[in-house]
Amino acid sequence: MRTIIADDHAIMREGLKQLLSTVDEFAVSGEAADAEGVHRLLNERGADLLILDLGMPGVSGSQFIASLRAAWPELRVLVLTANVEPRSVRTALSAGANGYLTKSGDPSELIAAIDAIRKGNIYVAEEVRFAVDQHDGAGETMELAGAVMSPVTLTRRERQILGMIAHGVTSRDVASRLGISPLTARKHRENLMRKLDLHSGAELTAYAVRLGLPAG
Repeated sequence: MRTIIADDHAIMREGLKQLLSTVDEFAVSGEAADAEGVHRLLNERGADLLILDLGMPGVSGSQFIASLRAAWPELRVLVLTANVEPRSVRTALSAGANGYLTKSGDPSELIAAIDAIRKGNIYVAEEVRFAVDQHDGAGETMELAGAVMSPVTLTRRERQILGMIAHGVTSRDVASRLGISPLTARKHRENLMRKLDLHSGAELTAYAVRLGLPAG
């Protein structure tokens, strides 16, 4: 996994390289201290992952992330910043960031975030996880029960049903608990399978367990 570390503090870049040296099949392919350096490295070498400090010179937060994802659609972006404002977390994720870590967090979260991103998931640091547990502007709620978010946005009801499935609850029992008809419960299950591109109850269960969803 070719990675660029982008931070304007050399001591921070060096510390990250030491941490990342413990990750299998992982290579730091370049370092940048400003936005110009990020663009130069991506143009010259490319990368699979960018670990990005939002406070670097030339970086305009979410706009910078959105422009990178537009120019390099396969690039995954892991934000590592001192900024813990909830709005910054949400705008970074909305712009296309695949993860959001805080510099005051536990170093072990960096490895956990990389593992989640490798699997196609989104990781939010424990310190700011509350920021995504609120309305997303579309009238629905995004919940984050564990460290990992579903890469596909799920509604509150979908996450609730998915959590029940993880605990072996049948469609009939789901209907009883939620006060809906068994037909509606089955429809929710079918919609989840289609939305997540899963093909069996076992796959749904495995997906729910991986996200750490609680029973509804």
